[in-house]
Amino acid sequence: MPSKEVQRIIRVDHAGEFGAINIYRAQRTVAKLLYKDIVEQLDDMLHHEKEHFDTFNSWLEQNSVRHCYALWFWAIGGYFLGLVTALLGRKSIWVCTHAVESTVLHHLDWQLSYLSKHDPSAYEAVLSIKQEEEAHQSLGLLNGSNSLVYSPIRLVVKYSTKFEIWLSTKL
Repeated sequence: MPSKEVQRIIRVDHAGEFGAINIYRAQRTVAKLLYKDIVEQLDDMLHHEKEHFDTFNSWLEQNSVRHCYALWFWAIGGYFLGLVTALLGRKSIWVCTHAVESTVLHHLDWQLSYLSKHDPSAYEAVLSIKQEEEAHQSLGLLNGSNSLVYSPIRLVVKYSTKFEIWLSTKL
């Protein structure tokens, strides 16, 4: 049985992917109406996040580890964040993507360092998603904006993501 810390890491990652799925679902819904040219990119990212969710879900099942009790919170929070950022404009979608992925990648780096010493199967699960998360981060940076106008979005996304990660470690 994996240690409690390893269980917690994968449980949080699983919940985070569920949040990401819901961010992209909401953004895609708005984009289908207002920004048809980016729907395909959102579909690709949504597909990746579903695969990541399945990776962590399989790991949890194989190791008899329960899901995070805050899964519903990730779903609601992710959908709301995706909807609001999409309604604020195309650039806001990309600023949100970059902010989420930057926060997540920082978190993944710590996890990989820890897991490399404590659990090879969990390490491989986390490592398997990193490259696609980096690609999403790059896409967000490329298509977003560094303008100060978007600073509130960056801050809200960064700190809401950190809060959800913290909350998930407690539940």
